[in-house]
Amino acid sequence: MESLFLRLAEALATADIDQKLALTAALADDWSNARLDWRDADRVELRCGIPEKPELVPPKLVPQRSPQTQEGRARLLHAIVHIEFSAINLALDHAARFRGLPEEYYADWIGVAAEEAYHFTILRERLNSLGYDYGDFPAHAGLWEMAMKTSDDPLARMALVPRLLEARGLDATPPIQRRLEQAGDDASARVLDIILRDEIGHVGLGDRWFRRLCADRGIEPESTYRELLSTFKAPRPILPMNESARLQAGFSAAELAALAEKV
Repeated sequence: MESLFLRLAEALATADIDQKLALTAALADDWSNARLDWRDADRVELRCGIPEKPELVPPKLVPQRSPQTQEGRARLLHAIVHIEFSAINLALDHAARFRGLPEEYYADWIGVAAEEAYHFTILRERLNSLGYDYGDFPAHAGLWEMAMKTSDDPLARMALVPRLLEARGLDATPPIQRRLEQAGDDASARVLDIILRDEIGHVGLGDRWFRRLCADRGIEPESTYRELLSTFKAPRPILPMNESARLQAGFSAAELAALAEKV
């Protein structure tokens, strides 16, 4: 039986966008048909393939994106398309990097990688409809930078990537949808309905595995989460938080209140 981890590493390493999508789809199909060995103990070198475009710049250097013009809407959508492309790599890396976890853990993140590839594809189609493609504008690499900072510990990874950075996306999406609707781009806003629905599930998986890993180590999750935010000097939630989405994803009302006070 073929090694799951070799296949994950292959999909992660490719810099060709279409090839990454194809390898991710094939990986998910082979996993669902029990063709891949998740107990393989061989170490695999992990490298994230970065396409030549978009140019990656610090977040402050990514131009503001007003949706009142077609180019402005394209820049706004491009930023989200880039997040979804990064999310494919993140899900692949969640599964590839950490060994010795339950089979369900690998199943969850392989499924997320396939969903992120779908999100990337439908958002890229919206971008194409405006006359642009992925890579036409600069983007930033903040998501991947946090992945590398948490590469030694799955508990920190679950806390600070899905449960922190992706949860911030839950907060940001409704205001973006309103801006698109005000600009007359209902089609893009409706694509974001799909993204938001699925991302609640992805953040929920991060929450569930974070809490499970905390339980395995005998530590309290919500205070541990706040400690990790401080230790890693991580960005705080965007206010107002999307409390409904966060509650669905596993945050407690008490935790949301505590996080809001810390901002």
